[in-house]
Amino acid sequence: MNQKGLDYNTERPALLMPEYGREIQKMVEHAVTVSDKQERQQCAETIIKLMIAKATQPVNDENSRQAVWDHLYIISKGQLDIDWPYDVSNAEKIAGKPQPIPLIPASQRVRVRHYGHLVENLFEKLKTMPEGEELDELIRITANQMKRDLLIWGQGSAEDERIFADMAMYTDGRIQIDEHNFKFDEIRLSNDERDMANKKKKKK
Repeated sequence: MNQKGLDYNTERPALLMPEYGREIQKMVEHAVTVSDKQERQQCAETIIKLMIAKATQPVNDENSRQAVWDHLYIISKGQLDIDWPYDVSNAEKIAGKPQPIPLIPASQRVRVRHYGHLVENLFEKLKTMPEGEELDELIRITANQMKRDLLIWGQGSAEDERIFADMAMYTDGRIQIDEHNFKFDEIRLSNDERDMANKKKKKK
């Protein structure tokens, strides 16, 4: 399993579009480095699905879909060499004023609410992704996001064993993390995330 060193806030690059979060930015940065164009195209399309999943309203018309592809272009700093389904030549014009992400109606529920749409879509991707470094990296990203989500939403505990068990369960047994060789990143919650976690604890 590909291991990473500790990732401190002071050493992290600024988020180009904060509304999508750091994990999406990391995925885009990885996609830019993929040498095979077909694989790079598949990465981009998967990232788009995850970006749409983070939205809080359906992204189901051409204008809103193009906006998400424009955002992908911005996050990649125009370096992602793929077959773009839309004209992204004007994407950078919105870089200074990102379009708001529409909200998903409350009636639309995810199967695993404490993990949310992003992680649920990652589970589905992990079920079918071929073995290799890209799979290892996505496992690492997913596990760390799961731990962050558990810390914020206060679902019992964020113990490593629970995350390993959930990963196996929600990928239908496909992903079995070796707990002796896997190391989580240091999770540093933002002030807003800590406030949210504290509010959840008080409600118990």
